[in-house]
Amino acid sequence: MVETESSPLYQRIYAFVRQVPAGKVVSYGQIARIVGGCSARMVGYAMAALRDTREIEAVPWQRVINSQGKCSSFGDGFGNAIQEQLLRGEGIHFDDQGRVNDPLEWWIERPF
Repeated sequence: MVETESSPLYQRIYAFVRQVPAGKVVSYGQIARIVGGCSARMVGYAMAALRDTREIEAVPWQRVINSQGKCSSFGDGFGNAIQEQLLRGEGIHFDDQGRVNDPLEWWIERPF
């Protein structure tokens, strides 16, 4: 079965991401472990599926980053610069390697 933005799994993922407060980030893998029944890659697919929907405004997708603490593009470069800009607007800081390295900026413990 191919998942879509309206699938029950994606809706569980989006419900979790909606809980991440402004000024905090969480990784794809952390979401996968908490939501269950999916992988970090599937969480990435769920975030990418938002791109062409109205739901992108209701789900704070920018707060989901990779386990290295970096922004990840949706395969075509979409979102990387926008994501970093949105996170900086929420008070998130990036180190010289482009990582969110401050443990206080992670909603769940820093994965690296």
